Amino acid sequence: MKQRIFFFSLLLLVGFQSFSQAPELSEKSQISLLTCAAGDELYYAFGHSAFRVQDPELGIDVVYNYGTFDFNQPNFYLNFVKGRMIYSLSRRSFEAFLYEYELEKRWVKEQILDLTLEERNELLAFFEENYLPQNRDYLYDPLLNNCSSITGTILKEQYGDAIEFDGSYLDEQYSFRQLVRQFLNVNSWSMFGIDLAFGSRVDRTATVQEHMFLPYYAMIQIRHTTKDGKPLLKRERVILDYQEHTKQNFLPLSPLFWFILLLVFTGIVTYFDYQHKARSKWLDFSLFFITGLIGLFLLFLWFATDHTSTPYNYNVLWAFPLNAVVAFILVFENKLPEWSAKYMYSMLGLVGLMLILWIFGVQIFSPVVIPVLLTLAMRYVYLIRYSKL
Repeated sequence: MKQRIFFFSLLLLVGFQSFSQAPELSEKSQISLLTCAAGDELYYAFGHSAFRVQDPELGIDVVYNYGTFDFNQPNFYLNFVKGRMIYSLSRRSFEAFLYEYELEKRWVKEQILDLTLEERNELLAFFEENYLPQNRDYLYDPLLNNCSSITGTILKEQYGDAIEFDGSYLDEQYSFRQLVRQFLNVNSWSMFGIDLAFGSRVDRTATVQEHMFLPYYAMIQIRHTTKDGKPLLKRERVILDYQEHTKQNFLPLSPLFWFILLLVFTGIVTYFDYQHKARSKWLDFSLFFITGLIGLFLLFLWFATDHTSTPYNYNVLWAFPLNAVVAFILVFENKLPEWSAKYMYSMLGLVGLMLILWIFGVQIFSPVVIPVLLTLAMRYVYLIRYSKL
């Protein structure tokens, strides 16, 4: 008997995968949103969203996953840097989808949507149309077009003004940067790198729907969404019940720890330079060259990529690109050029301008960068004094 059931289910699955036209769902079918817990890797740090289609009468139980990417794609890392990441809609059995989260002990919650049979069939047809080889790939954007934000986009495309996202549950509407920081420790290398790469655009307040780029917010939003004035959520259940993954931040491995060490080291070297009326060329070269390289990379992200989150990045005020050139002058010249004092005053002015932009909320910078600013300011001031000797 079990062999017959398995054989029949296999025939249904093969038939389902072989035809571009979606099957007609039965009254017992349901479509739901799956929300998966955050994982330990950076690309799992915000959780995951996917759609599930079930029909016990047809033997269908599949997951449509808009968060599929392949490290083996041609030029994967280059496209990532350029902001031209291609993600795909994949379709797999629910059992295979769930296995990964069972293995990693990450919770999975399901929200069954209150849709009519006609609406369920239309939504399934939409997924199947999207799953066609010519349609399944899309240009990924981590904040505006990802596996989670696409939930709100699909609901709006399918049901238009009948869908209303109620944001009254939010204590406040956050900026994109604030939302990301809710899931990453500010004093971590990953969050520091993100803060460094993000420009001022991510400091605008996200709309209620835009909050859905984070799966946890998409899940909460479904609870506060109506269709034709009635709750969209039919019922909710926990499929896998595991504790939330928590990360312990080990201070000696954090950026703040190393940046404070840099500040202390620079302070000691500067003190001895002052005592001996000398200049530590290789320290200056390192500080200027590294900040200059960072600035050049930030300019590349700003002007030469398709990222929507990296333009107008005023981190270039402290990570000034021209420093990469000045570094070589400082290391190879025994005497500082006549213009060096004016250049150092300008650098101090740019750091000051950055602080003003920070205070007025034009761009929010990582607090971890404060020891770096103090380090640079210390050397700028000393080099101004040294240039007058």
